[in-house]
Amino acid sequence: MSLDYRQDCVRLCRISAFNNSEFARLLGMEITDAYDGYARVTMENDGKNNPQGVVHGGAIFALADQAFGIAANCSTSVSVAVSIHIQYISPATGPLVAIAHRVAGNDRYSSFQVMVYEGKRIIAEFNGVAIRTDTRNS
Repeated sequence: MSLDYRQDCVRLCRISAFNNSEFARLLGMEITDAYDGYARVTMENDGKNNPQGVVHGGAIFALADQAFGIAANCSTSVSVAVSIHIQYISPATGPLVAIAHRVAGNDRYSSFQVMVYEGKRIIAEFNGVAIRTDTRNS
C-alpha cells in the first residue's frame, strides 16, 4: 500500500469519525472539505439561538473547534488542543461556515486560525495551538 493511499484512508476515516461524533451530530455540523492543515465545516443555525435571537456563542465556538480539530488531525498524526482563543466580531442569525488553516508549526506544535462566516460576513476569529500526542520525544 502506498503512503499516499494510506494517508488518504486515514484522512477519510478521521473526517467520518468527526462528522459522526455525537456532539457534531447534535449540533448538525458537517465537514465539507478537509486535509492536513485545512478544514471547512458548516452548521445550520436552527435551535442554536440565545435569548437575544442570535446564534449562541457556545455553538459558534463549537463549530470553530470542530474545524480546528479536523484540520489538526487530518493526517497520520494525532494532535490535541493546548490553547484556544476566540474573538466574537458580529452576531449571526443564519447558517455558518468555519474555515481553518494551519498558520505555523513544527514537529510538535501547530498554530491554526479559524474564521467563522455567515455568508461573506465574519462572525468570529478563533486561534488555537495543537500539540502532537504521538511524538517519540514526548
